[in-house]
Amino acid sequence: VRLVESGGGSVQVGGSLRLSCAASASTYCSWDMSWYRQAPGEEREFVSSIDSDGSTVYAASVQGRFRVSQDNAKNAKEDKNTMYLQMNNLKPDDTAMYYCKTNAFCGLYANYVEEWGQGTQVTVSS
Repeated sequence: VRLVESGGGSVQVGGSLRLSCAASASTYCSWDMSWYRQAPGEEREFVSSIDSDGSTVYAASVQGRFRVSQDNAKNAKEDKNTMYLQMNNLKPDDTAMYYCKTNAFCGLYANYVEEWGQGTQVTVSS
């Protein structure tokens, strides 16, 4: 399983950004995906998640401002699941490194896989 994140950047208060996390595997998987963030000197914290059935969960601090979604594409050689995080009305407290994570069950025997992305920086300035 491979995860590739993109979409971070710098915005002003009230602005928007969209993060992407592409998860891929050479076999079919059931993907549970989530976003975490970590500010300097702070613990990594949960932001949002989306299950393979499309169920979503949000941290209270982002509820109503962030929206998680996903697209899935399968072919004979690859299963690719892309998760998005649309972030609106951004605040300085949203400044952090954002990480995606997958908890996937892959292959004929549903082998469990947990992987983290490399992280993408989001900076919100006033």
